[in-house]
Amino acid sequence: MSKQHFEVIVVGAGFAGLYLAHKLTTQGRTLRVLEQGSDVGGTWYWNRYPGARCDAESLAYSFSFSSELEQTWHWSERYAQQPEILSYARHVADQFQLRPLIQFNTQVTSAIWQELPCHWVIETALGERFTADFCVMATGCLSVPQRPDIPGLETFAGNFYQASQWPHEPVGFEAERVGIIGTGSSGIQAIPVIAASAAHLTVFQRTPNFSVPANNYELDPDWVSEFKQHYPAHRANHRAGNGSGFGDLDILPRSGPVDPVIFNELSEPAATALLEAAWQRGGARFMAVINDTLMNLEANQFVQAFVHKKIRSLVKDPVTAAALCPTTHPIGTRRICVDINYYETYNQDHVRLVNLRETPLVEITPKGIALDKEHIELDTLVIATGFDAMTGALRNMNIQGVGGLALEDAWHAGPRTYLGLMSVGFPNLFMVTGPGSPSVLSNMLVSIEQHVDWIVNCLTKMRADNHRMIRAEEAAQDQWMAHVQMVAEATLFPQGGSWYLGANVPGKPRIFMPYAAGVGAYREACEAVVAKGYRGFEFA
Repeated sequence: MSKQHFEVIVVGAGFAGLYLAHKLTTQGRTLRVLEQGSDVGGTWYWNRYPGARCDAESLAYSFSFSSELEQTWHWSERYAQQPEILSYARHVADQFQLRPLIQFNTQVTSAIWQELPCHWVIETALGERFTADFCVMATGCLSVPQRPDIPGLETFAGNFYQASQWPHEPVGFEAERVGIIGTGSSGIQAIPVIAASAAHLTVFQRTPNFSVPANNYELDPDWVSEFKQHYPAHRANHRAGNGSGFGDLDILPRSGPVDPVIFNELSEPAATALLEAAWQRGGARFMAVINDTLMNLEANQFVQAFVHKKIRSLVKDPVTAAALCPTTHPIGTRRICVDINYYETYNQDHVRLVNLRETPLVEITPKGIALDKEHIELDTLVIATGFDAMTGALRNMNIQGVGGLALEDAWHAGPRTYLGLMSVGFPNLFMVTGPGSPSVLSNMLVSIEQHVDWIVNCLTKMRADNHRMIRAEEAAQDQWMAHVQMVAEATLFPQGGSWYLGANVPGKPRIFMPYAAGVGAYREACEAVVAKGYRGFEFA
């Protein structure tokens, strides 16, 4: 570690950091990856809670840059569990010899731009200082846990766990009275698993979320082998179109564009049949079976009613079923969850749902949770309350650009970027899947590869043209952010009141952060910028 200057510093060794390390190495760049954890994997290193698994199908949620990797890695399940995904990340790091480029157990505490000699100064919690011509933030969209502001939380004397900071050693719940706060994706995955061993489980729910069955299963090796014969065509489908980049995982990929299914063109029986088939198939692509579900309120209400009916058919107690039916937001405007027997879990005698909208939580005590009319004693408390999504890591890192401009101040009214790649006032600083890009509305591996390829190609052009600095222009950023909001407002997303808008973090500006037009439209926009001489970027 004697050499402290690099061409590129990458912050984060999740999937984005790993692919950056690989691509930059093939370009002959000197680089260092700084990773806060003790191993690679990012999200899949930290999130080890019971039941943690990907809500995207394994064969799509994987790297496409190496055909050898595609063919030799074998996924065991349709939706891979956290340990398997972490093993995949470790395998990638080892196969492509990336570990020597990564410095683990290193928390970046500041990144400060120096106009002369035109580089970034990066400092760590251990007092180390690095300089780099370019800095790439591969910090992830869901990497800063959001702990709820509940009176008495720190006083709880039993076992306490936060889903996104789960211990590395095994945790058991046998003979325990367990309480869990939060019914988002993490909670919905963890609840059935915790219920399987706990003596009693109490779920504290403020806002119910829509969830669809995963219909998970072990992958048939013969099916996988045949699927992999068509991998290039599948990957092309994942990258194209105005969807989220998950594609159709039938053995034979579609050979051309498919006409959209519009709600007003369907009879009620036909729409119901489409939804029923998608429900039985399982997975988040349930939301795409009627293409205008997130744009047409009538269509959305029809889909919502279908899911409400499913919940009532799965949950025996009508009061519990009613509490589990979301009514405060259109379906899909908060991240749709994918579950394994979530609703069925509430039919077990030792599982109880507490509706906090009807029975408010007063405080957490050393022995449990006090509601307005009762006290529930607990041995173990789990909180699954999500993240300071998309901007948390960047805003908390003390990033200072031109003239000492703090990113926190530049984004005081909400994040502002050009293409989700750069922000005005911060030269030579790139973001991977930043706000203003499809990011969390997409297959993250598709978006990561596209972003990294764009950044590395840009650096290659700069080297060829003998440019040392790139910065986003304010007019281009303003136009892009206006476009991002215009696209969002054409959908029902702003009605969701979700972490997509920062609504789960007190005091965080409310602005719809991801780009909602899909990975294909976004890719075309990025390619058009390059084709026009990197329009909206200034080189020096």
